[in-house]
Amino acid sequence: QVQLVESGGGQVQSGEFLRLSCTVSGNLERGYCLAWFRQIPGEEREGVAAIGKDGDTHYADSVKGRFTISRGGSENTVYLEMNSLKPEDTAMYYCAAGGRRRLLLEWNYDIWGQGTQVTVSS
Repeated sequence: QVQLVESGGGQVQSGEFLRLSCTVSGNLERGYCLAWFRQIPGEEREGVAAIGKDGDTHYADSVKGRFTISRGGSENTVYLEMNSLKPEDTAMYYCAAGGRRRLLLEWNYDIWGQGTQVTVSS
């Protein structure tokens, strides 16, 4: 079974930096897309960034120019580098795998991690 484990969340001040990591274990089908989503309690899950099998990326407008998604060379990790963090970035961040297309839509992904909390104070 494929499992995703996120790490790297924490509590930071506005303008600071965090790097989230997602470790993929198990036999994940080749050609998958990976993504990061975030969710505030009581609200719908929001797509943040996605990366395709060839390294092409797509970002939500709210994070363009600040966040960077990348894949590890071993193909078993995905990262989200978050620069210039804002209080509105505060959320539980989830790694998603099994994407059929490079889309920031929840239905496109079949496998989810447990989440890592990011809290940004002003």
